Amino acid sequence: MDTQLNNDSIHRHVSEIDWDHWIPKERAVLCFIQNGDQLMLIHKKTGLGKGKVNAPGGRIEPGESPVEAAIRETTEEIGLVPANLQKRGELFFIFTDGYSLHATVFFSTKFTGTLVETIEAAPFWCTIKDIPYKSMWEDDLHWLPLALAGNHFRAYFIFDNDAMLSFSIDLIDQF
Repeated sequence: MDTQLNNDSIHRHVSEIDWDHWIPKERAVLCFIQNGDQLMLIHKKTGLGKGKVNAPGGRIEPGESPVEAAIRETTEEIGLVPANLQKRGELFFIFTDGYSLHATVFFSTKFTGTLVETIEAAPFWCTIKDIPYKSMWEDDLHWLPLALAGNHFRAYFIFDNDAMLSFSIDLIDQF
């Protein structure tokens, strides 16, 4: 099944995609560091999502595991080294321009290092009740509260640039 969308199929729904046979163009990670009721977020300064609020993360390099990528990306972007990462979710994205991405979402409550701003990210602590969802990707409002509550999930999205066209979220017992 063709999993890329073109101008004739922009209005496809996630339920029409054969996700079991879908292959993303890229794989990536997100790493949320939680310290009590505080969550580490970043103002993204480069790449996909530039200008949005997100968690540290990025693409998985060849030969690297998702956990290794989450630790590396977080350390490179904000100077903190997360420990005891817990996989909470998987995000599956198809964009109407043909780009696709599979991201693994990790949470950590332990970290070392010194918080720094880099050319990629301006980090900040935010209380969970004050998460700036309006400055984030539209999908975050649907899955991040589930992840913060300790749920495990798989979430599927179709985007046209920044606009979310369709989504589905499945809660699962664990990974």
